[in-house]
Amino acid sequence: MTNFALCHHEMPVLGGLLQRHIDWLRACGVPMVAIVRPEPMRLAHGYKAHDGRFDHDPSGPAWLVFPEPEDCVFWEPRTGALATWNGRAFALGESMIDNAATYAFGFPLRLYASPIHWLQGKRDGCVVLDWSLAFDRLRHSPRIAVAETLRPKLKQHLQPPRLPEILVMCEGTAA
Repeated sequence: MTNFALCHHEMPVLGGLLQRHIDWLRACGVPMVAIVRPEPMRLAHGYKAHDGRFDHDPSGPAWLVFPEPEDCVFWEPRTGALATWNGRAFALGESMIDNAATYAFGFPLRLYASPIHWLQGKRDGCVVLDWSLAFDRLRHSPRIAVAETLRPKLKQHLQPPRLPEILVMCEGTAA
């Protein structure tokens, strides 16, 4: 479990979910286990800045907060907006990518189109935040199951951003 105070000491204090947030999530089909595990969801108020980072503002709208190993991801459910605290997160649930148990017994890594679908799926998989990193982060995954709406995006980004130019050496020529 991440200790927010130690790992994200520069972050403002995050609150717990209010009953109305829990009721809304449950009404959307989110199981309670997804609300509290592997890390309990938190609550923050603020706005998404132009750089994609979260700006804390007590008078701003409510955002649900998910801790990631190197970052925190903020989701504003009314608009679907996503933001990060320090810009390091590749995906919600990104620890699933390198976890051998994800692929045990032939199971795939699941990529969801939105945080609500991810939560309904008990956080079993990921929601990609930065598609420009998809090739480097996902290329070693043996199996990936993707939401139909994400298939074109995954196909576009799951290839190397560039390949080296290949030159043919003449035998016997010193470099």
